[in-house]
Amino acid sequence: MLLDRHTGLAPLRDFLEFLRRPRLLEPTGLRPPGALATWLTLLALHLGVLLLVVMPMYGVWLTVFKLSPPDAFGKIAPELLPGLTVLLAPLGEELLFRGWQSGRPRALWLLGCALVGIVVLVFGQGANQPVATGLALLALLMAAPIGWVRLRARATPRWFAAAFPAIFYAVVALFAVVHFVNYPSASLLGLPLLLPQLWGALVLGYVRQRIGLIGAILDHAVANAVVLGLAMLGG
Repeated sequence: MLLDRHTGLAPLRDFLEFLRRPRLLEPTGLRPPGALATWLTLLALHLGVLLLVVMPMYGVWLTVFKLSPPDAFGKIAPELLPGLTVLLAPLGEELLFRGWQSGRPRALWLLGCALVGIVVLVFGQGANQPVATGLALLALLMAAPIGWVRLRARATPRWFAAAFPAIFYAVVALFAVVHFVNYPSASLLGLPLLLPQLWGALVLGYVRQRIGLIGAILDHAVANAVVLGLAMLGG
């Protein structure tokens, strides 16, 4: 996508076109002329729709159906909230959900190692096998960089490009659903409460393709900072 189309409403039109037909893009990064302006436009879109449309709908749904608000903030010490919400969460979530969406084999390898590591941790704790769990995690830590180096020259496979629309929307849905952990209980009636994450995943997924992973992390961090700030101001 040409950088000379960064002015006016072009980024918004491109975003809507991408949602209609998701596809792999060549990220520009933030350095080329016009890239920062495009990123700022997409950030403004993210925050504008979130604060003016999504969050009011969210509040109405909470009130009308008398649902419990998220209790994630109450589980974390106040002094840890800014660092966790603005730094660690955007970095970790973007790496896990969108870091590999270039489709490069080495990125998919790291995703596979991360998912296997999560499975090992979950089942290792349940089976009370700390030694076996530790050895398995050590093996994964060794395998991850080896695969990253050995696969560095491999191009994105055709199957990934062909399946990308389904992959994109599957990740969007998964990103939203996992945020049910922020609530004391999950139910079908509570699905609309995931609209903030659903909207965020759509924008962040496009930013990751258009600008790159760093752009998605920064967008995520700013959005979280704004929401956290408003939550703290509102008590």
